[in-house]
Amino acid sequence: MAYEEHSPSGAAPVRVRSNGPVDSASEGVPPPPLEPPEQELRSLTDIPFPPPAPQFRAGISDDLLVPWGWLEVALFVILGVIGSIVVTWGMAEVAVRFFGAKPSDVFGTTMSTAKSIVVLLSQAVLDGCAILYLYLMLIARTDAPFWTSIGWREMFPPGAGKIRDSALQFLAGGAVLALVVSFAGGFLNSKETLPVEQLLQARVSILLFGILGVLVAPLVEETIFRGFLYPVIARRLGVAAGIAITGTLFGLLHAAQLWGGWGQIALLILVGVALTWVRARTGTVAASYFVHLGYNGLQLAGYLIYIVSGSHH
Repeated sequence: MAYEEHSPSGAAPVRVRSNGPVDSASEGVPPPPLEPPEQELRSLTDIPFPPPAPQFRAGISDDLLVPWGWLEVALFVILGVIGSIVVTWGMAEVAVRFFGAKPSDVFGTTMSTAKSIVVLLSQAVLDGCAILYLYLMLIARTDAPFWTSIGWREMFPPGAGKIRDSALQFLAGGAVLALVVSFAGGFLNSKETLPVEQLLQARVSILLFGILGVLVAPLVEETIFRGFLYPVIARRLGVAAGIAITGTLFGLLHAAQLWGGWGQIALLILVGVALTWVRARTGTVAASYFVHLGYNGLQLAGYLIYIVSGSHH
């Protein structure tokens, strides 16, 4: 059979010959894979990889991301109930044993001057214990400053020059809230004598009540309700539910002082809702504290005028 010399299609396959011996067994073995040079491997390991993307929880603001939860809240409530019994009993024993108070005056059912002092001082001790619990709980969980971690953030960035003006505005807002509540309470007055009125029969009781109500209560109650409790509820159930529930619990906490005055209790629940709304709106307990301070300050001033004049609404 003849082949055309210049035709590619007719050309016979050509096999390259080697001068060395041919191993028939190695003809079907594929060549080993090529390995990159060692210098190239080192350059690959030196390439910096981007850090993992931060994990954000959608719909939750920074002021609600706190290092405690429902377990700490439950423990706080349990210790509070036990502490209130132990502290009140202990203060009554101190009054009887060391200050000569009559047991019937301190442990009796009627409100005496000695018993009112025991109740008010016991409340001051409980407030201190509550802040101590929060402090110990936080230092075990974070290295951040205590007051910042519990919600006392600045109302404006440093150097904004608006902190003083804002404090005055919130104080004025609290005073206006007190006026509105007092006006509405005039239509809801109970005919019965409220427990808080029985508590404030003596001048020393009024003095202690004024000190605690203005200097201590706004600080402690805002730290507990708006700083400690509200973020847990709002983070789990939403901001609206957090405002409503925290405000309701705030009002119910004072129900024992106003027992029988159901309208006053309802108004105090609304006050709690307003204070929690301020906390949620501004993102700081400092704002609700100044509103609370203005509210309590004007309420106390009005009550002192009420006591001195001897008038009844």
